[in-house]
Amino acid sequence: MPLAPSVSVLTPPPPPYISGMASSAPPRLALLTLTALGVVYGDIGTSPLYAVKEAFGHVYGLEPTRLNVYGILSLIVWALVLIVSVKYVTFVLRADNRGEGGSLALLALIFPRRTPGSADGRRHRGFWLVALALFATSLLFGEGIITPAMSVLGAMEGLEVASPALHPLIVPLTIAIIVALFAVQQQGTDRMGKAFGPIMLVWFITIGVLGTIEIAREPEILAALDPRYAVRFFVENRTAGFLALGAVVLVITGGEALYADMGHFGRQPIRLAWLGLVMPALLLNYFGQGALLLRDPSAAANPFFRLAPSWFLYPLLAIATAAAVVASQAMISGSFSIARQAIQLGFIPRMDIRHTSGTEEGQIYIPEVNVALGVGCVLIVLAFRSTSALGAAYGIAVTGTMAITSVLFYVVARLRFRWSFAQAASLAGAFLLVDLAFFGANIVKVANGGWVPLLLGVLFFTSMTTWKRGRAILQQKLLDATLPLDLFLADIRTSAPHRVRGTAVVMTSTADGVPPVLLHHLKHNQVLHQQVVLLSVVTDDRPDVPGAERVELSELGEGFYRVIAHYGFMQTPDVTDILTRARALGLTWRANEVTYMLGRERLLTSGPGKMARWRKRLFVIMARNARTATEFFGLPSNRVVELGTQIEL
Repeated sequence: MPLAPSVSVLTPPPPPYISGMASSAPPRLALLTLTALGVVYGDIGTSPLYAVKEAFGHVYGLEPTRLNVYGILSLIVWALVLIVSVKYVTFVLRADNRGEGGSLALLALIFPRRTPGSADGRRHRGFWLVALALFATSLLFGEGIITPAMSVLGAMEGLEVASPALHPLIVPLTIAIIVALFAVQQQGTDRMGKAFGPIMLVWFITIGVLGTIEIAREPEILAALDPRYAVRFFVENRTAGFLALGAVVLVITGGEALYADMGHFGRQPIRLAWLGLVMPALLLNYFGQGALLLRDPSAAANPFFRLAPSWFLYPLLAIATAAAVVASQAMISGSFSIARQAIQLGFIPRMDIRHTSGTEEGQIYIPEVNVALGVGCVLIVLAFRSTSALGAAYGIAVTGTMAITSVLFYVVARLRFRWSFAQAASLAGAFLLVDLAFFGANIVKVANGGWVPLLLGVLFFTSMTTWKRGRAILQQKLLDATLPLDLFLADIRTSAPHRVRGTAVVMTSTADGVPPVLLHHLKHNQVLHQQVVLLSVVTDDRPDVPGAERVELSELGEGFYRVIAHYGFMQTPDVTDILTRARALGLTWRANEVTYMLGRERLLTSGPGKMARWRKRLFVIMARNARTATEFFGLPSNRVVELGTQIEL
């Protein structure tokens, strides 16, 4: 299954690969930081709702003794420092592909134009790197389904603290909020971020103040900053202490969203929000919960809501609910970004990509992804019904993605940053060691819900690899059916077919030869337009291709032209824009005289076995449900001519 070739098609631009928003003017930087606060940090920002509660829940059997409280808090502190502050904020955010993040952006950096190598060993390594990146992407899609369920359930469980009689309302209210959240996604992250940013600002200030009040009552809790308490916790609790990492990992959920959402806001606003507000507020609240447990061990049932005085409980519940809604946005926005990357890199079928901002190109909405995430999220809530039951599923999705990111970061550090083996291996190895420790603590809970993200990951991975492999086979079939251009033009000169007025734009996925759709048209209709444009859209290994570099025009003779349009993997092609740019290069055409010619393939599964029969059927189903080329490329439907052909896979 040759996945590594054709991840991208052009040689990458020269270093540096580090970009961001360092040059943003202060007012714009402040606005982006506030917006990032709402979109990026909702997930990790609402972890106090359930993380400490789960650590002292019935699963691990830990009592809220002074040693255990200090140990858990020390683990929380150093998880936030090492994983989020050091790994993601300091290092991984540097591994951007011209501002874009995520596993597929890393993959495009690792394999720019050429395949991993001609030697079998290098091809083998390339295959596994591509497979890891795709599985990380699959887990991240799964996390996009689990995150809203976990966050909103965590907020709604505060109802039980306010009044046990409200327990039956938790699941119905959670589902209602989730449905409403996915219904408003079409408004775009720009509008929602401007609304969500102030909400999260209030949230972080609130949880920081609540924690500070409790710390003032038990200031000795700050001793848990000492990492020796974490070591002593492991020594005293042994297996139970190690397994408790399965709860501690909940404090870093959303860390991957920092990287995946980088294209929406840039690196600098994300770093500024984390260091200036998010991390201090989280630490204050976690230490406040620890101080409360020392003073009142019975608060372990729900230490977050027990921080609030009775008069503030319902206002806190309202703020937490709003924050939980925002929390879901980080993974939803990241899922949209990653889906578009996967479409442009050829790993999933074409979908309806809608731009929701006139100024920020990266802010998009994909209805198909939104519906899939929303339905999956509702089913997850109905199946698990509580954060305690859902914790295992959440942990495996998060830690699996983080571990794969560490491996890919090592490769990027070696290939792109030009680090020595010792530098890259020591840093990435340290990251991976921590990631695998968290993953190991969660993997034992596969039977208790951990199977969900693994199953989702396998399903998404199978779909993406099937689509990529099927497209490669189909591409080769079409290439075999093409006629060399020089032979075709020589035949045109000899046979002199009838030419009609106007321009025919023939869409072709290959930039060589004559596409089969044109051959069928000439064979059956015995006519050609006065001007024929062979148009190919190529996806580069960078997220954005400047307009000046987007279009190449070549005159082939006999009224034929070849146009090659280059787009980044975070851009959506527009044929009208392509032709307008080609006009500036010398191509003459009139909009009312252009006919767009497309091939429509009817795929048959009866061909020789280059893929298993079940995978052929899956590919055919995906192809039938893909968005049509007319819609995807923005073609005027009343000027499109499609010619069908049957192809055996």
